[in-house]
Amino acid sequence: MPALRGPRKYDNEPPRHPLLKVNSKEPFNAETPRSALINAYVTSVDMFYKRNHGPIPVLDDPDRYFVTVGGLVRKNLAISMKDIRMLPKYTIVATLQCAGNRRTAMSKKKTVKGVGWDVGALGNAVWGGAKLSDVLKLAEVPEFTAVTEAGGRHVEFTSVDVCKEENGGPYKASIPLLQATNPEADVLIAYEMNGEVLSRDHGYPLRVVVPGTIGARSVKWLDKIEVNANECQVRIFSYSLLLKKT
Repeated sequence: MPALRGPRKYDNEPPRHPLLKVNSKEPFNAETPRSALINAYVTSVDMFYKRNHGPIPVLDDPDRYFVTVGGLVRKNLAISMKDIRMLPKYTIVATLQCAGNRRTAMSKKKTVKGVGWDVGALGNAVWGGAKLSDVLKLAEVPEFTAVTEAGGRHVEFTSVDVCKEENGGPYKASIPLLQATNPEADVLIAYEMNGEVLSRDHGYPLRVVVPGTIGARSVKWLDKIEVNANECQVRIFSYSLLLKKT
């Protein structure tokens, strides 16, 4: 049994704040009340919006948890939480926003598929962790690399969750390799949120944080990091791709 697993049933969900505006219960999707966004620059963990695609993953054994790093790189790796914490720690302030934020307003003009978000599918937090560029250097991918020797141009992140949009497959997303290897882009493999260990809803034990990009790229419950020739192709991004083209 893997150390981090994605359940298929909703019988081990974490507790949630009662003031969150719930848009769906299974999977649990809820947004931050407007008042919480207005009253604080940093959104608290319990009031930060929750965007999920299936039951919340469970970490059974932290000592057996590894993230694999591979694909079109010189060196394949399996890195532990200890390995990640041995890398330099960086702290950034970054806002995450679901690509579907204000979808209810959009649907008044033309029906848009997806969770019916109002204006609260966003939040601002202080994230702590290792830079993705430092992790990729362990796989012998230098900083500011746009294309690896083997032709890798994109970095794909794979979760362990059971994603209903992918017919039970894991959630995935990718970013350009140049963004991933640029230390100034501040892409993190995060293990802290607002000075605390990540909560289960927000990606414990490790998640990606990609500042300045739709929240869909900040993959939670990280299982794999893979350098590929092509960007990730999954159904969940049909809406995001539409935005990209218009």
